[in-house]
Amino acid sequence: MPLPQAAAALALGVVSLLMAGVLPALYGALGEEGRLHAAQFGLTATFEGLVMGLVTAAAGILLPPRHLKWIAAGACVALAACNLVSVGGAQGTSIMVARTAAGVPEGILLWITIGMIARTRVPERWAGIFFTVLTAGQMIYAFGFEWLLPRFHANGGFIALALGGLAGIAAAVFVAPSFAPLAGDEPNGMPPRRGLFAIFATLIYIAATATTGVYLEPLAVQAGLTADVANRAVSISLAAQIAGGLAATAMAGHVRYFTVFIASSAVMLAGWAVFLLHPPAWAFVTVNAAGGFVGILVSAFLVPMLIEADPSRKAAVLGGSTQVLAGALGPFATSFVVADNDVHSAITLGAVSLVIGLALIAGLHFTATRNNHAD
Repeated sequence: MPLPQAAAALALGVVSLLMAGVLPALYGALGEEGRLHAAQFGLTATFEGLVMGLVTAAAGILLPPRHLKWIAAGACVALAACNLVSVGGAQGTSIMVARTAAGVPEGILLWITIGMIARTRVPERWAGIFFTVLTAGQMIYAFGFEWLLPRFHANGGFIALALGGLAGIAAAVFVAPSFAPLAGDEPNGMPPRRGLFAIFATLIYIAATATTGVYLEPLAVQAGLTADVANRAVSISLAAQIAGGLAATAMAGHVRYFTVFIASSAVMLAGWAVFLLHPPAWAFVTVNAAGGFVGILVSAFLVPMLIEADPSRKAAVLGGSTQVLAGALGPFATSFVVADNDVHSAITLGAVSLVIGLALIAGLHFTATRNNHAD
């Protein structure tokens, strides 16, 4: 695929996921303005992510990758409109409905990006490039929100997101009109059983990493820190994620995905343990940055894990939607165990889910290894 078309596909994915990079800061602002309660943070993130993931998955299974320019342009306009609906006095249910609707165009844009990555020869390298560019865009927005939110409040944040959606129209002009078929006899359809099991394992593992992110500001406040520390932690974590994306790009084809999963899981568990100790500001920011670094490594190396389980790459095409669904289900499950005055149970839930997910991935990996040796 020509570089301009690949770059355009990556840009559309960035537009689809800009909200994820500023979600803690924007939801924190909505909470301070009385427009969302703490329990609604997780539900709102869940509904948006759930719709986004389901739309991405349905498109990957059912839609032929054609007429992509028009589809991308329409999705960008629709996403901008969903963000503008939240401007003004919208609160509570109105915001939840607007964010849920935004999941539809976000899912379509992500489907285009993941479809391109799944068709490359070294997909983890392109995934690393994507996460690097994505996080750079999210970091720019996060730093901008540090200036924007105190002056223009949550409404200013939604307007900035709407402008990002409209900017995606420029990328839609350069995206490929269509993509080549995947490997195998059928271009679309459900993955085989091992592919479905790999998707389930991905869902459990990534949901674990999403349990704490949306509650970062309450975790900081309940550790005796300020909301500004949480906002700074988000910005610095995004910088660490850029480093993680660059590391994933460099490691692609040289390091086994299972090694990355083991090391990254250890770092995440250690960081969550620090959160439980009510750390000082520097430690809070540092461990959150470390989690951001390894989180991007894991996201990039999920692609070779899914391909190992399902060489047809149908599971790999659904990998992006699975990560989005996991990002929604993690906060959703957590919303049932946290309270306004104590959100530390999110960490316990995340640790248990992470260990279970890693065990499932290990089972897939070692059975695949034995099968390869038998052949």
